[in-house]
Amino acid sequence: MITRASLHAALGALLLVTAGARTASAQHLPDLVTTDTLRVCSDPGNMPFSEKKGDGFENKIAEIIADELKVKLRYYWLTQGPGFVRNTLGTGLCDVIIGTSGGDIIQPTNPYYRSSYALISRHGELSGITSLDDPRLKDKQIGMIAGTPPADRIGALGLTAQAHSYAAYAFGADRKFQTVAAEVIADVASKKLDVALLWGPSGGWLAKQSGVEMDVVPLLKEPDRPPMAFRVSMGVRLNENDWKRTLNTALRKRKADIEKVLREFQVPLLDEEENKLLQSSAQ
Repeated sequence: MITRASLHAALGALLLVTAGARTASAQHLPDLVTTDTLRVCSDPGNMPFSEKKGDGFENKIAEIIADELKVKLRYYWLTQGPGFVRNTLGTGLCDVIIGTSGGDIIQPTNPYYRSSYALISRHGELSGITSLDDPRLKDKQIGMIAGTPPADRIGALGLTAQAHSYAAYAFGADRKFQTVAAEVIADVASKKLDVALLWGPSGGWLAKQSGVEMDVVPLLKEPDRPPMAFRVSMGVRLNENDWKRTLNTALRKRKADIEKVLREFQVPLLDEEENKLLQSSAQ
């Protein structure tokens, strides 16, 4: 997704099984998709999205979908980076990516949440800042991930002198943090940076885990270009339309359960169309 270093890399099927019986439409599903297992392509170390221990919110959502489809859940693990989609969905080793904003070689399901990039700072130090053109940012040290929308916006505002751009991916064995976003948040916590501009679904959770109280402000007042808000879907192979419809049905039926997981992980949820925070469906 973005964020995580970029909306992360994005992005058949399970038969509609009830009590072991196959439906007629399921006979048309592509042979690549397994019929009794939800095979998920995922990163083994990309919290808060996914982790091999199953602790991430995408892991929890995969469990919800597998439960709805009444099938087993199995993962194919690969660290996200260049070639992730090609070497997972593209090789037929798995049938779905849980979180993607789309792409040329994947087909997205209906979106199951919408979120935005966020401005993250130590609690109380930048109170009231809700947009990147606030003059108080002119002398602040700002961290972001290269290639993400906030980097373009910071350049347009003439703030590159104090901007710190982090490489999108860090694969070295000597890396200190599981993800680049976690490194950026750590630098805010240690006062190396004043501000982090990160994809909200990762930044919100990482800020809470940092051990330093932080303010997380979704960027809802920026111009339309570059966009700061994105819809997130699941990703399947091109032309696997029956499989996509199966997932869309499951997503619709379990919408409330999925929203509950997202809120537990401090994901800033936006209204489907407007740039405003989504009211909880539990209210």
